[in-house]
Amino acid sequence: MLVNAYTCPASQNDVSVFKNLLFMSSEATNSRQDCNFGGVPEPVSENRVRGIRIFDISDIAHPKLVTSVQTCRGSHTHTVVTQPGDANNVYIYVSGTSGVRPGDELKGCKDGGLDDPYSARFRLEVIKVPLAKPGTAAIVSSPRIFNSLPVPPRNEERAAIDAAARAAAAAARGEAQGAPDAAGGRGGRGNAPAGPPTGPNQCHDITVYPEIGLAGGACAGLGLLLDIHDAAHPFRIDMVGDANMSFWHSATFNNDGTKVLFSDEWGGGSQPRCRATDKPEWGADALFTIENKNLVFHGYYKIPAAQTNQENCVAHNGSLIPIPGRDVMVQAFYQGGVTVFDWTDVSHPKEIAFFDRGPVDANRPVMGGSWSAYWYNGVIVSSEIARGLDIYELLPSGLITQNELDAAKTVHFDSYNTQDQRKFVWPPSFALAKAYLDQLERSNGLAAARIQAARARLAAAERANGQQRRTALSQLATQLNSDVPGTADQAKLKLLSAALSDLAKAH
Repeated sequence: MLVNAYTCPASQNDVSVFKNLLFMSSEATNSRQDCNFGGVPEPVSENRVRGIRIFDISDIAHPKLVTSVQTCRGSHTHTVVTQPGDANNVYIYVSGTSGVRPGDELKGCKDGGLDDPYSARFRLEVIKVPLAKPGTAAIVSSPRIFNSLPVPPRNEERAAIDAAARAAAAAARGEAQGAPDAAGGRGGRGNAPAGPPTGPNQCHDITVYPEIGLAGGACAGLGLLLDIHDAAHPFRIDMVGDANMSFWHSATFNNDGTKVLFSDEWGGGSQPRCRATDKPEWGADALFTIENKNLVFHGYYKIPAAQTNQENCVAHNGSLIPIPGRDVMVQAFYQGGVTVFDWTDVSHPKEIAFFDRGPVDANRPVMGGSWSAYWYNGVIVSSEIARGLDIYELLPSGLITQNELDAAKTVHFDSYNTQDQRKFVWPPSFALAKAYLDQLERSNGLAAARIQAARARLAAAERANGQQRRTALSQLATQLNSDVPGTADQAKLKLLSAALSDLAKAH
């Protein structure tokens, strides 16, 4: 049931939610401080908002605009960042994709080339949001992440930007009391004049993984690896380029943070790049390991089934699936459908499941397909542009077992934002132990007779109760741990032994 239609024109209105706060990106030049329609016709105006709007949605039926934080290039997308150990604040990473707005409109905004230390073209804006007083949110740092030119210390220009942000916040708080105007025009993308040719200088999406202190920046022409141990002051530790990548769109880490993949949204997702005549590198994922803080390239992943000329098809949004002991991901490929692939062997990723509806129209190109596909508490949720919301459940096959799926379903989140990646932790369960046994069998990591015997003893322990169960699990864990030196997959056997020990303690 629709409870409220809250109007607040902007583009592209990318939205994130953290507890009672909603953050909205604004990049277009028509966005107003008061959220009214009508736009801002003047080329320079204090009424314009380009940056992050912050709403209080404690009463979801009556959202309240708390403040707006102005940035020099607006915000096409943003990432909400949590700092481990800090429950009082969240941070927002903003990298606009438009031209730099005039300094007459927002003090401290300046265009310039690579040799200009004050240029706004190469920075990431970091906004600190005190959760108890979100109206005081403001820019706290502007790290220069796109080249190695040192960022100057806090100075008059940087102070002017911070002061302007605070003034804009105060103005927004004063104007937010009125109701939005129901009449008026239509939003659009910001179109400020392009500055000097400078190479890559914008991020489309930044995925953060606070528990390991890293972020992956999919930055149009580059892939960046950032250190975010201090969330307020991220810095670049490596970057990669690839002639086969057209538009670095998003990033995903594996669960232990030793790998990262970047997706390529060739043509903005509107092009048919999965045809038999297209290179497998086009519109695909580029896969890297992270070694000594460096990105090391290993290969690409792309759906293996060729699509037609009428189907827009490139890699897009996805997330990890919590199958223990493996790196498995679900990903949207527009009209290429939904793919589930294993990239545990980062040099040889392979598809293990898929769903493909076919073209929206077999006779002409029509925009459609899965825009995003995310795993959430046991199901896959896919946003299908032309045909609505799809909910999938994975089924067992020769490449994935029921035990692995059952173990994956033991991981639960109250909420999940894929850009704020969280570590999967599997609670002790018989499904977890059985999943590791299935994987040892699949990889021939343990002799068949030993696997059969372990399964029998595990089944007997599951039928037992109390001390008998604990003793059976502990004895099996001890025996398997003693077998580790002579097995082909020592790492997986150690995981199995640990899972059995944890299960014994839990009972």
